[in-house]
Amino acid sequence: MSEPYWNHNVHYQSLVMKLVPRGCGRALDIGCGDGLLASKLAARVPDVTAADRSPEAVALACERHGHLDNVSFVTADYLDDPHGLLPEGKYDFISAVAVTHHAEFRQSARALARLLAPGGRLVVIGLALNRSPSDWVISGTAQVVSRLLQLRHGPKSGPGQAVPGTPPVLSWAETGRLAREELPGCRYRRLLLRRYLLVWDRPDQ
Repeated sequence: MSEPYWNHNVHYQSLVMKLVPRGCGRALDIGCGDGLLASKLAARVPDVTAADRSPEAVALACERHGHLDNVSFVTADYLDDPHGLLPEGKYDFISAVAVTHHAEFRQSARALARLLAPGGRLVVIGLALNRSPSDWVISGTAQVVSRLLQLRHGPKSGPGQAVPGTPPVLSWAETGRLAREELPGCRYRRLLLRRYLLVWDRPDQ
């Protein structure tokens, strides 16, 4: 399936989709942006909620994918949801792509964990900071690969950011350490294109 545009986040959406568990009934995409990932989830999951704290992003998502009957687009902040738009403990699958670095990591991880149903799965594609020599070596390689992929898929011609960009403050190693502390048993690894993958299955209890 051809993507409408390409960037690092879109590149890893296929990886997110591979990690959707079988029999998933309810999915939540945090920081949904223009709704592209939510539209893909809708083809696999009966009930999808796509949430973003930016009303402009949600309006764009509705414009592009509002025809999907099994997707609800909501303006909500998963860190501060006083109206209960995102009920805790209800989602079998949660995706968060380029979201967690906008907040303190522990706060973000705990908020996402609360939303997940027992036995559910959390998948985070996140950003971190280069600090070690090996970080910079990987980053240099990523720059070359990224350029080749841009030439193959075309320029980053997707919609502009509705939420101002926030640079990460944690290194790759620090992020991994905190992830294992907050989400025991999680799987964490660095991906090539300036992202990491974090997968956590909430204990079924």
